[in-house]
Amino acid sequence: MASREYPPPRVEVFLGVLLGLAIAASLMGALRLLRPPPVISGEVRAMQEALHAASITLPHLRRGLSGESAARTVGPLRTLTQAAAVALCDRERVLAFDGAGSDHHCRGDLLTSLAAGEREDRVHVQGRLSCAHPACPLGAAIVAPLVVQGEQVGSFVAIFARGRQLTPDDTRTAGEAASLVSAQLELAELETQTERLARAELRALRAQISPHFIYNAMAAIAGYIHSQPEEARELLTEFAEFTRYAFRGQSPYVTLADELHYVEKYLRLERARFGERLEVRTQVAPEVLQAVLPVLSIQPLVENAVRHGVEQRGHGRVELIGRDIDADVELRVIDDGVGMDPERARSLLAGHGGGVGIANVQARLQTAFGSDYGLEIDSAPGRGTTVTMTLPKFRAGVRAA
Repeated sequence: MASREYPPPRVEVFLGVLLGLAIAASLMGALRLLRPPPVISGEVRAMQEALHAASITLPHLRRGLSGESAARTVGPLRTLTQAAAVALCDRERVLAFDGAGSDHHCRGDLLTSLAAGEREDRVHVQGRLSCAHPACPLGAAIVAPLVVQGEQVGSFVAIFARGRQLTPDDTRTAGEAASLVSAQLELAELETQTERLARAELRALRAQISPHFIYNAMAAIAGYIHSQPEEARELLTEFAEFTRYAFRGQSPYVTLADELHYVEKYLRLERARFGERLEVRTQVAPEVLQAVLPVLSIQPLVENAVRHGVEQRGHGRVELIGRDIDADVELRVIDDGVGMDPERARSLLAGHGGGVGIANVQARLQTAFGSDYGLEIDSAPGRGTTVTMTLPKFRAGVRAA
């Protein structure tokens, strides 16, 4: 009878361990599949809802305090404060109301229907709502001022159910909500002031639009009327489109693509005057074309390059180069003209010593983007001039029309 061979004891132990590990892994996988998904605690969910509510208020309030922006904001603010009702008011009247009691509290009511008007300059608790409606479900209110640039522009009122005992956390939350509203309104006011200043500076630049250029453009067009009437008509169209662009009544900001489009119209008028004596080279990276900048920021630089780089010698070259530098855009206007000494360049940027709008462009760029952006002039007598403009690819509040 043949003897059977059995695996050595050590092999049996090893195989047993492997089998045990495999079974354990299978059980752990099954338990993982059967385990219910993690439950978000009520506190975390409330925090998420509050953050979401806060984020919803932001874009509406950046348009300023009005009936429309208030109506879009009161719902999220009620979620944020967990109040029974909330109201946004100007100095005299309710702009928007949301929550319990909305059947008799509404837009247009006097502020005194919600708050007695005491201690308007700080957050305060009003023990009982100033409401004559017998069935009003609302009780105590927390009234917080909305302050913009040191001046109260309105009030935020968080109102709680009748019989509800207010806590310090309720007061703190209502005060923080009012601070959030005030901060957004302040940003809206700053943006409005910035745009107002940009428009004023743009009007000043328009007043400077060179009569010299207008005269020469019309003279160039007139020179083509008899010899090349079709060319004259096209040039006249280019001139009309350029002047409409320069005096447009829309936003004081445009995309770089739009600005370059009209700079090309300006240069076509100049080439009609100089012919082959004016050489133009444009090289702008496509990825920067949607950057936004003040209208008529590049044309004055190009006009200066033509006047001082070409006109004084009767011929010359103007280059316009734009490149992507991370979060910023760099634009260079280069001419090979007579140049200037560095002191003269500094005077131009400071607004002294003439020039077509150099200081104006610098002021508008820095108004829009801050002192880290603007123009630099690199020049020397006899070696031409390079004007470098730096601007961000994106800046909140600076939007093209």
